[in-house]
Amino acid sequence: MIVLILLTNDDGIYAPGLAAMERELEKLGDVYVVSPATEQSGVGHSITYLSPLVVKELFEGRQRRGWAVEGSPADCVKIGIFEFCPRLPDLVISGINGGLNAGINVLYSGTVAAAIEGAFFGITSVAISLEFDEHARFDRAAALARNVLEQILRKKSAAPQLYNLNVPTAALETPKCQVRVVPMGLTRSGEQYEKRIDPRGRSYFWAVSDPVEHLGGHETDVSALRKGYVTLTPLDFDLTKRTLLAEMEQWQFDHSNAH
Repeated sequence: MIVLILLTNDDGIYAPGLAAMERELEKLGDVYVVSPATEQSGVGHSITYLSPLVVKELFEGRQRRGWAVEGSPADCVKIGIFEFCPRLPDLVISGINGGLNAGINVLYSGTVAAAIEGAFFGITSVAISLEFDEHARFDRAAALARNVLEQILRKKSAAPQLYNLNVPTAALETPKCQVRVVPMGLTRSGEQYEKRIDPRGRSYFWAVSDPVEHLGGHETDVSALRKGYVTLTPLDFDLTKRTLLAEMEQWQFDHSNAH
């Protein structure tokens, strides 16, 4: 059976990272591109339900390019599965994102959210991100990502899995890159807001942040990327804190003062 792949991103359907990844994935199977019409970076796992979801089918000459969705990356995966893929995809790939999605940024990322949405459907899903560079080598990163993806599919268990793959620029400059399987870092970056005044005297703010510092201990995606390693992190969307759940199940709640 031919592998069916749903490809999306959060940088928009005209992003070079998406095109580079599509070319590489076509070596693995049939690729259906369903992507946001405009950039949706940082939207997390938002979905559209209070307004119509507008979709436009795009062509390059006579060849279909894909579907541009006036919505979020998660919207793209949902409608791609329900409306445009001829059957349930075998893979959902999100990327290549222009900029790393590591550490707690995973929780804000539209790229990762799209992969999580694919995992909701029981589909093996991978978010792929490349370190930001004005002259990013997306073709090289896509070839590297496809190579890692093929190995993931060979090594993983039969059950669907969710992964986050990050590629630093340094990894593209070495003849043989190394992949580290690491957890996501949990250290909060030094976020702050820079206050400015516009020409009309009104205040506005730019969000700025310092690089995430690694505080030692176990290696994470953040520290490994800083060393130039490609990082691969298995993710899960179950947010239940199960160690506390067992304790809380023993709690007895008193409702006598509820009225």
